[in-house]
Amino acid sequence: MKAMVLCSGGVDSTTCLGIAVDKYGAENVVALSIYYGQRHTKEIESADKVTEYYGVEHISLDLEKIFQYSDCSLLAHSDKEIPEESYAEQIKKTNGSPVSTYVPFRNGLFLSSAASIALSKGCEVIYYGAHSDDAAGSAYPDCSDEFNKAMNEAIYLGSGKQLKIEAPFINKTKAQVVKIGLDLKVPYEYTWSCYEGADKPCGVCGTCIDRAKAFEANGVKDPAL
Repeated sequence: MKAMVLCSGGVDSTTCLGIAVDKYGAENVVALSIYYGQRHTKEIESADKVTEYYGVEHISLDLEKIFQYSDCSLLAHSDKEIPEESYAEQIKKTNGSPVSTYVPFRNGLFLSSAASIALSKGCEVIYYGAHSDDAAGSAYPDCSDEFNKAMNEAIYLGSGKQLKIEAPFINKTKAQVVKIGLDLKVPYEYTWSCYEGADKPCGVCGTCIDRAKAFEANGVKDPAL
C-alpha cells in the first residue's frame, strides 16, 4: 500500500510524514508540497529538508494563480499585516468568521489536487495534518472534523472508492501532535512554522505562539530555535 502526505514543512505535516513512513516504509510514501503564493519560501525549503531526511519521493505543485484574487495576509501580493497575536485573540474580533490568515478553501484545493496525483501514483490514502486547535472557533474551517468527513467522502466516491483521507490529528491539539512526533523522533529541527520569512521565527504570529505552547506543554525546547 502506498500513501501520499501533504507536506508543508511545518510541525503537523512533518509529523504526518513521520507516521506514514513508520507505517508504510519510505519507499511507499510520496510527499506533495504545494506553493500557493505565500510570502516566503521557508516552508518549501523545510519540506525539502524533511523529505530528504526521510528519503521519500517529493513532488511539488504550484497553485499560486488560483489564489491571485484573495487578499489573505499570508499571500505575497497582499498588503495586509499578519496579526501579532494568538488565534484565540483573533477569533474574538472576527465574530465567528475565519481569521485573516485563512487562505480561501486552501485545504479543499490541496486535497483535491493531491487526490488526482495520488491516484496517478498508485496511492490509496492521503495524509494531512489538520488539528483541532486550528479548527477552533472557525479560525480555519477547512481544518474541522466536519470538513474532513465531507472531503473524505467526496474523494472516496470520486475516486471510485480507491482513495481515502487520513487526518490523524483532527481531534487532537497541537501539543498532542508534538507528543506523537517526539515519540517518533520527527526531525522538528528542520521544520518551519512562522508566517514571516525572516532568518528566525518572529515569535509573535499565531502559528509561532501555537508552536511555542505545544513544545512547552511537552516540557521540551523547540529544536528549531
